Amino acid sequence: MQRRQGRVNAGLLLLLYQISQVGLQNIPSVTLGVLVLNIFLFLNPVRPLPEVCISVNEGFYRKNWQRLLLSPVHHADDWHLYYNMMSMLWKGIMLEKKLKSIWFAYIIAVFSVLTGVVYMVLEFMLVKVLDDPSYEMNCAVGFSGVLFALKVLNNHYNPGRVSSVLGLQISSKYACWVELVAIHLISPGTSFAGHLAGILVGLMYTMGPLKKIMKACAGI
Repeated sequence: MQRRQGRVNAGLLLLLYQISQVGLQNIPSVTLGVLVLNIFLFLNPVRPLPEVCISVNEGFYRKNWQRLLLSPVHHADDWHLYYNMMSMLWKGIMLEKKLKSIWFAYIIAVFSVLTGVVYMVLEFMLVKVLDDPSYEMNCAVGFSGVLFALKVLNNHYNPGRVSSVLGLQISSKYACWVELVAIHLISPGTSFAGHLAGILVGLMYTMGPLKKIMKACAGI
């Protein structure tokens, strides 16, 4: 999980170029803040990746709860950062305009923590079902779980759209599930449980009680 050193970060350069093409003035404040935070922590990580990733062992047994905050905003390499932040750029522009900045920031904060919690629950269930303690050690980093949750929201607020997944035209209602499987088949090293956790958090917000709980906590 260590970053490769001594090379040009082509993914980072491409990300900065894409952001410049969109224009900072066209990116809502919270979305821009998330992009800046993730880029800054990629260049200046708080700790090495093995010390910020989230797992059952580190988060639950060792009580390193700060990893719930640190793991989403650290990335394994520049291309991991590029693909996640490009996804965040487009989803953020659409959702922040729809939900307004303060509520969108609230969603990002809650989803970041809750995705990590659900991820640990899924991995713990795999330990029990498969009787394989190695799942306790699976350690994940990156913003992709949050992005899957935001994808569920985006599809919820924009029904009837069609998304392209590997060249296939998929109804937005099912796109996140097809993308979940497609990413795992193309890149087996990615965290299936982490992405699934994001989808479940998104569904908890759009179809479950999460939105009402968040409003109650916010005094709305």
